[in-house]
Amino acid sequence: MGFIDLMRARGFAVESVCQVLREQGVQVAARTYRAWKRRPVAARTVSDAVVVDALRDARQTADGRPTPESLYGRRKMTALLRRRGLEVAYCTVDRLMRQQGMSGVRRGKTPRTTTTGKDGTRAADLLNRDFTAPAPNRKWVADFTYVRTWSGMVYLAFVVDVYAQRIVGWHAMSTRPAELVLIPLRMAAWARGQAGHPVIRGELICHSDAGSQYCAIRFTEHLALEGITPSVGSVGDALDNALMETIIGLYKTECVRPGPFHSGAFKTLSEVEYATMAWVDWYNHRRLHTTLGMATPAEHEAAYYAALQPDPQPA
Repeated sequence: MGFIDLMRARGFAVESVCQVLREQGVQVAARTYRAWKRRPVAARTVSDAVVVDALRDARQTADGRPTPESLYGRRKMTALLRRRGLEVAYCTVDRLMRQQGMSGVRRGKTPRTTTTGKDGTRAADLLNRDFTAPAPNRKWVADFTYVRTWSGMVYLAFVVDVYAQRIVGWHAMSTRPAELVLIPLRMAAWARGQAGHPVIRGELICHSDAGSQYCAIRFTEHLALEGITPSVGSVGDALDNALMETIIGLYKTECVRPGPFHSGAFKTLSEVEYATMAWVDWYNHRRLHTTLGMATPAEHEAAYYAALQPDPQPA
């Protein structure tokens, strides 16, 4: 149609242009062209254009930079568009993202970073790979990973509440003493108290792997003083701390790789901290989680505490 319109603007008749096109192997009749001109735009074409515009708005900012939501695949992108008021089917999002060359980020293998503590008496595995909790502040999981920078290695420790998979504490250091894993635990307990939901002695289990930092005397003594029950998985078995391994994998894929939170290589510890701070805020308050019914950790916890509030009495 565009070619025929161009030739018509130059003074050629439709029949003549169609005859030349047929000689070149494009079988089109003049009546077909005129039918195309009269036919309105298909409803599916219009609806697809609306969805494509919504996908582009969700994946990049006005100046062309990628957003954190550009990490989403088809399933979470469908849930995001529905949350924004656009009723769209998963198959439509899947088809249009494939047509536009859009895809979510994929995780790779995560290397082991933890040095196993010396054989001896360790706490038992109280979770037994059950990463569910009836309420917040009942089960926390902890682990740490590393990020390469131009100035050396940076180690990051995380503490996650199992109930809503919320990151309640994290800390970064250029070395990995016991303080690396002890500081985020203190931060998590303090933040819970500030939010009005303090940790109750004897109710919380803190689970980790058998790394030397988590088996250190300073760490275990702090757990005893705070009334937190320790739990340690078996040596060399990542499945015993699978939830934490999964979240660290998300961190490496969504934050450490060049993307919406950082472009290029990390140069200093401060750059790692700024990127991690932005990612943790997005993870807790805006990232959709499939296991939470496409809600955020903050929304999931808020729903739990809202359900505990008594119904207001009539006046």
